[in-house]
Amino acid sequence: MQLFVGLGNPGAKYAGNRHNIGFMALDAIARDHNFAPWRGKFQGQVSEGRLGREKVILLKPETFMNLSGQSVGEAMRFYKLTHDDVVVFHDELDLAPGKCRVKQGGGHAGHNGLRSIHQHISPEYTRVRLGIGHPGHKDRVSGYVLADFAKAEQTWLDDLMRGISDGAAHLAEGDNGKFQNAVALRVNPPRSSGGQKGEQGGKPQGASTKADTPKADQPAAKPTKPAADQPDTRSAMERLLDKFK
Repeated sequence: MQLFVGLGNPGAKYAGNRHNIGFMALDAIARDHNFAPWRGKFQGQVSEGRLGREKVILLKPETFMNLSGQSVGEAMRFYKLTHDDVVVFHDELDLAPGKCRVKQGGGHAGHNGLRSIHQHISPEYTRVRLGIGHPGHKDRVSGYVLADFAKAEQTWLDDLMRGISDGAAHLAEGDNGKFQNAVALRVNPPRSSGGQKGEQGGKPQGASTKADTPKADQPAAKPTKPAADQPDTRSAMERLLDKFK
């Protein structure tokens, strides 16, 4: 069994914030993989379902960000899980918008939600770091993460959510590489070769070259005298003209 935790703040006021991207990721997984309806438990919202062969509990703590560890610790104790069974989705200032990286253990880098989880279950859990970019100065960070995503960011945000949903089963089964590949295919899909449709060997089907079609004003070839062993099909005038050549 896996416990997937999304970090964010509860309530409509914060729903569209950059800081709530963890909640958004879990909502996408629950919707696309037919998880059970959300219900209140462990000081948060919980939904249960399966990803591939794994049973997964989704948890969105409602303790506000800086107390997230209370909710996570309570859920872990109830299901008798260890930190190896926990995956936390959270916003990451140090990654470019739309980037996704999986990391095992490490510091909290000042993230209050991670700091709280560290205190309650240890730092040795898996994090899915979801890039939101940096505002450029540390004094602007609080206002930046607690602001809604801009309209211009919706395209990459939607692609990121679809990619997370696409790869969720790989993540649950511990294949972080395949999970990240699934996300990358949504966020940065491979480009076509740029060739024209129907192109074969550098030449479009049905196209002609100068060698294929004679020029409109090109004179017709002059008739030549037939070989001795072939019948003479020339007209009388053509035979007469050939005598004076």
